[in-house]
Amino acid sequence: MKKKINLLILFSVIVLIALSAMQFYLVKTTYDHKVAQFHNEIRYKIAKITNDYSDIDASIFNKKDLLYKQLATKYILDKKYKFRIKSDLLQNDFKNELTRKLQLEFEKEIPNLKLDFAIVLNKFVIYNGTKITDTIYSEKPFIENKLYGDLATLDNAFLVRNYVGTTSGTSLQSDYKLLTEDALYVSVIDWEMIILKRMALILFFAIFSILTLITLFVIAIKALIKQKKISDIKTDFINNITHELKTPLATLAISTKILERKDIREHQQNFDNLVATISRQNQRLQQLIDQVLNNSLGETEVELQKEKIVSETFIHSIIDDFKIANPNITITTDFKTIKTILFLDKFHLTTALLNVLENAVKYGCNNIVIQTSLLDNQFNISIQDDGIGIEKSKHSLLFDKFYRVEQGNLHSTKGLGLGLYYVDQIIKAHRGSVAVISDLGKGCLFKISLELNRN
Repeated sequence: MKKKINLLILFSVIVLIALSAMQFYLVKTTYDHKVAQFHNEIRYKIAKITNDYSDIDASIFNKKDLLYKQLATKYILDKKYKFRIKSDLLQNDFKNELTRKLQLEFEKEIPNLKLDFAIVLNKFVIYNGTKITDTIYSEKPFIENKLYGDLATLDNAFLVRNYVGTTSGTSLQSDYKLLTEDALYVSVIDWEMIILKRMALILFFAIFSILTLITLFVIAIKALIKQKKISDIKTDFINNITHELKTPLATLAISTKILERKDIREHQQNFDNLVATISRQNQRLQQLIDQVLNNSLGETEVELQKEKIVSETFIHSIIDDFKIANPNITITTDFKTIKTILFLDKFHLTTALLNVLENAVKYGCNNIVIQTSLLDNQFNISIQDDGIGIEKSKHSLLFDKFYRVEQGNLHSTKGLGLGLYYVDQIIKAHRGSVAVISDLGKGCLFKISLELNRN
């Protein structure tokens, strides 16, 4: 059964991971689509602003065109000038002015977006008569080749469009044609937030659905584990109650058969001993049944019959009765209180304290120390034993119904897992508290606190 549950959990985890991965893929695909859509919008808006630099300022365009012709002519006249063309292009005297005018135009036409841009020169090619094409340079887009603009890097920028220009000119030697290609790159400030805002609804439903799925998965797994635990507890309880009932029933069966013998009936002492045995085993059966019935009640359902008692005398009477049944156990008392008056249910509290003492014997103790004290209007009872102790990891389960510490199976004394649960319910019904301090191999200390002057 445990293996099936583990396989079911594993399969559920795999399905959950697969669904989460699919959801992530769908969100990522939607995000990429939104980014592409956003870029197309920017390209369209910028294309409406200008298709050529001359639309911004014709005089600047003429200056640019004239500069290109001058540089081409210088190269045709002196081939060594080739290595200076690039630097002269990038250091043109109208660079700042064109950058400013383009920025103002973008701010005017697209006021809701903050843009950084750069126009980068990619090619500068001269066709000199019928000779072979002379490429001054042709490079990939680099921000170092920036002609205009204030963009510092192309890392987060995207290409808006390429501008290809052709110019004809005449030098002293021959006619020539000039081909230039530059590209406009744009970066939108905080574009990621713009995309995320557009995807807000999708992201909300994606995250909500995943969290809901995970929550339902966790709840289902917890319920499954809880049901498995309850099933195990019921099985363990049935096994334990069966064991507990077998002993008195077997004793009753044997005693009844012996009573049928004539020689036993004629021997008064033997007869009386058998009757006493039958009576004790009958009482034991009744106690087992009562214990199960009583422990089916919660703390608020326990009906207490309180009466005025002297606490120290009451505890001594419980110790005396316990010693008769357990003569090999040494009990030491250290009462720091005298004649403390409490209002308690003697029957239930006696059973509760005896359960704690019997639990100590069950788990291998030989010595028990019982102390009393008063602190903050609380009457405190401490029961310390030198048994095998209880692991700290099991303290939180100790007072659960039907729970039995596994080490108890190593001893001949069996139980129903109701003793400490009963203790907890009775103490709570008295509006008190019970706690345990223990570690494996170091015995147990049970601390019971009851309020004074409680009617």
